[in-house]
Amino acid sequence: MATLQPVRGTHDLLPQEMRAHRHVSDSARAVAACYGFDEMATPIFEFANVFKRTLGDTSDIVTKEMYTFTDKGGDEITLRPENTAGVARSFISEGLAQNAPLKFFYSGPMFRYERPQKGRLRQFHQIGVELVGVATVQADLEVIACGARVLDDLGVLDKTVLELNTLGDAESRSGYRDALVDYLRGYLDHLSEESRDRLERNPLRILDSKDEGDRRVIADAPVFTDFLNEESQTFFADLRAGLDGMGIAYKLNPRLVRGLDYYCHTAFEFTTTALGAQGAVLAGGRYDGLIGMMGGAQTPGVGWAGGIERLSMLCGEALPPPRPIAIVPVGASTKDVAFQLAETLRRDGFRIDLGYSGNVSKRMKRANKLGACAAILLGEDELLRDEATIRHMDSGEQECAPMATLPDVLARYKTT
Repeated sequence: MATLQPVRGTHDLLPQEMRAHRHVSDSARAVAACYGFDEMATPIFEFANVFKRTLGDTSDIVTKEMYTFTDKGGDEITLRPENTAGVARSFISEGLAQNAPLKFFYSGPMFRYERPQKGRLRQFHQIGVELVGVATVQADLEVIACGARVLDDLGVLDKTVLELNTLGDAESRSGYRDALVDYLRGYLDHLSEESRDRLERNPLRILDSKDEGDRRVIADAPVFTDFLNEESQTFFADLRAGLDGMGIAYKLNPRLVRGLDYYCHTAFEFTTTALGAQGAVLAGGRYDGLIGMMGGAQTPGVGWAGGIERLSMLCGEALPPPRPIAIVPVGASTKDVAFQLAETLRRDGFRIDLGYSGNVSKRMKRANKLGACAAILLGEDELLRDEATIRHMDSGEQECAPMATLPDVLARYKTT
């Protein structure tokens, strides 16, 4: 019989790694709350059209990476490869336009069929924020500042570089697209087959190509900033001035693009080289055309998403588990009292370990193995006096205390 294994590109989040994930998501959740983002969650699967319409029929995600299937009712369903489209769908289907502006935070699993590699899995997890309904640069600044603060609170901001570019408005984008196509047509023989295929349908995606031949051609291609109209120039200047004013450092990257037409103005990525090949750990931008393209009212939006796996790797060594308090019954007659005391202390917010069997020596060895911060020893003599013996594991000191005062005596060890 074949040994059961997790599906390739997925893996179990055992407690140590789960703590690292929770550290990332909980830190981001707390920071986002300070910026006024409320948590929400969309379904893990949506009608496939939600992503096919928004991500583009020629994108790698749609053509190669989406997990799409037909359900028992005959509907074409897709496991979400990203969450912005789901948030936009929710904005429309839940009739939220009248409540705009809205600020959402999310955290959860996404799914893409891609080659598994370090920090990238087929089931992966993301945190993200979306600010919907504000067209001014203040929204972009707030979103980027929130992302920088998340990285700072995780202690990894100094391991990243904020790369920044502008995609301009629709008019600027159209002018740039025409100039880029004209330029690339002169190098058709030097482009990869995939880039030649994209030339007419989605030429901006060629700027993302990793093919070496494509990269040499792209090096001398026109850049967005040469085609910005006055409004787009002002927007980008205000964005940079705002970042300067907040002390958020950035590096201009004229090759940083988003291939889909609903993106505009701000594009940014916090990238790192600390995980090997340079890659983004948190990236986003402005998508003013998305909700309108999906059938809703024309509504501006801006947001970012960050990969929890890559962020937790960037954070380094996982956090140790919380240290419990061990309850050690001395003799069979004290087991019932030990169980009742464990429940009482758990309700008070203490992390309690109550061994299932063994004499005092074995239970104390277990307490040491778990890294217990204290042990409560319950012997018959102590119970007759309605007391317990507390051993402080780090110092080895012991003290007796009335049962009723245990929550106060142990307060320093409280975990919640």
